[in-house]
Amino acid sequence: MSAVMRHYAGNCEHTTSYYAASANKRKLRPELLGDHAFDVCVVGAGYSGLSTALHLAEKGFSVAVIEGARIGWGASGRNGGQIVNGLNASLQTIKRRYGQDTANFVAGLVMEGGDIIRERVSTYDIQCDLKPTNLFTAYTPAHMRELEERLKLWQGYGINTQEMVSAEQIRDHVGTDVYAGGMIDHAGGHMHPLNLALGEADAIETNGGTIFEMSMVTDVDYSGQKPVVKTSKGSITCKTLVLCGNAYLGKVVPALTSRVMPVSTQVMATEPLSDDLAKRLLPTDTCVEDIRFILDYFRLSADNRMLFGGGTVYGGADPKDIEAKLRKNMNKVFPELAKVKVEYAWSGNFALSFSRVPQMGRLNNNTYFAHGYSGHGVTGSHTFGRILSEAISGDAERFDVFENVPWIPFPGGRMFRVPYSVIGSWYYGFKDKFGL
Repeated sequence: MSAVMRHYAGNCEHTTSYYAASANKRKLRPELLGDHAFDVCVVGAGYSGLSTALHLAEKGFSVAVIEGARIGWGASGRNGGQIVNGLNASLQTIKRRYGQDTANFVAGLVMEGGDIIRERVSTYDIQCDLKPTNLFTAYTPAHMRELEERLKLWQGYGINTQEMVSAEQIRDHVGTDVYAGGMIDHAGGHMHPLNLALGEADAIETNGGTIFEMSMVTDVDYSGQKPVVKTSKGSITCKTLVLCGNAYLGKVVPALTSRVMPVSTQVMATEPLSDDLAKRLLPTDTCVEDIRFILDYFRLSADNRMLFGGGTVYGGADPKDIEAKLRKNMNKVFPELAKVKVEYAWSGNFALSFSRVPQMGRLNNNTYFAHGYSGHGVTGSHTFGRILSEAISGDAERFDVFENVPWIPFPGGRMFRVPYSVIGSWYYGFKDKFGL
């Protein structure tokens, strides 16, 4: 294995997460060797790339996916596993920045990603422990007002899958006294994220697609009529190129480097809990996230582990002690877990855009990209994959709307984006702490 590959992804194998340890049987795909030609080359085997490639393969395109490590090695195989509808930026924010027409458009697709996931799981019999509903929790009356406004806003766009729950009612779903109430989304859900990615990869091959793993891209040339993607041992020439590296694309495509910033978030998994304790902590087996700026999120795994995540590190660095970073918050929500052993703890990067709105566009007529889901990529990436496939197939109506949404650069550029974001997080953290 080349030094370049090791620099990119350690030994290129999956991180030592609970998901990797409990993954379904994995088929190892070959490294890219020699020169190849396809209709479409997709760079990145996370959800964006897999969704795009699967939609195109189903349409009959000759599709290759090229991945620097393993399927779902990045955020798609490490995330909290929660199917949360919507974007990081609220519909009200989108309306204020980009107008009512854009807000109407976004509202029409915020539920689509979850529907795509459920359809994929059903159609291809993907074993990923898919379960329904997710719960947003509030610590303060101000948080409750925010959720009530969100509910009313979404209902105004015809989205009626959510309902408020009081402080008393919330204990039907989560066994703690720390919350002032919340809002449940019956169209949300949770699943084993790596197994979802692995299942989608299998589906691509079922439909005639090709996947190359352990093949870090070293150069991308999209200046000609046919883009060329190069690795240390091979190349792919294609009619259409789709760049879906997100937080792990690095500097290989300079035009995209400054558009997003890698941000790490952390997750840990306890030892399996008894059935009685698991039922007391999460009686309805929903997944939960609070609505603070720096939030916590948690759920039960299929074998009754508490999967608890949260925290952010701007710039993508891993904290020295993930368990120490997360355990204090977990014990606050669930004091019963104070002495429970944590068996897995891991970190991973998502790509943050300054506007918190994901970006989709073209670098030229035959090179597309999608990135910047800002922590809401599980559903958004699946939707963007479908929209990219529509554009490549000749129907660019939905793609054009997103391509025309202006992207906002980080103040101070790449040098100052991290300290700027840290200062912003302090401000919002202060508001969260004092219920402002």
